[in-house]
Amino acid sequence: MVRRSEYDDGQAAKRLRIPVVAFRWARHCGLVPEPDLPTRRWSPAAVAAMDPDAIRRSLPRTPISGAAAADQIAETLGTPNGSSEKATVTAFVVRRLIDLRLLTDLSANPDGSLVNPDQVDLVCAREDLAELVAANTPLGPDQAAQRLSVRRTDFDHMVRLGWISPADAVEVRYGTSRAGAGAVYVPLFRAGDVDGLPAAHPDVEWATLRAVGKGQRSPLAALPAVTA
Repeated sequence: MVRRSEYDDGQAAKRLRIPVVAFRWARHCGLVPEPDLPTRRWSPAAVAAMDPDAIRRSLPRTPISGAAAADQIAETLGTPNGSSEKATVTAFVVRRLIDLRLLTDLSANPDGSLVNPDQVDLVCAREDLAELVAANTPLGPDQAAQRLSVRRTDFDHMVRLGWISPADAVEVRYGTSRAGAGAVYVPLFRAGDVDGLPAAHPDVEWATLRAVGKGQRSPLAALPAVTA
């Protein structure tokens, strides 16, 4: 058996014979120390010094999926996801709560998420839950433009100018035949970021921008994008 010179979280969990979700939670709690190598991994000595039983006990409840967390949040708000064709709280919202560090992603799968149900309970108990979910609701470019009462082309300029960036993207497939089927990735923006644009750019004549007619050049077209 080849002995590793360094371990990532999955390898360390395997070496300790514990679930990787428990290892990640213990790291969030500070029970697992920060990686001691420049590669952001742990040395064999650091892994050997860890207490697998304590790490295992740190996560007493089985993690739930991001979809299950979204369903619980929707249920708490009184708008269950199964009560309409479109979910009222989506995995997008859960990922934003992870970004905000209100939830900790414990999954080793980049295409999914697992979270501690205790953290979900804390989120659901927040007095500002409705506002939190509303601010982190996803909007596509057309929805964002409609929300701002501007044309889609004007919103596209805001993206070009770096005023707002997508928080995520969703794959949308079209066509039914194998030859004609395809997919495009649609960017998704946080509703809170979209709502904050007028206040963040008070120098823009928003009334004028909203009055621009179809086919007219956008007042934002001449503005140069900010380069890093």
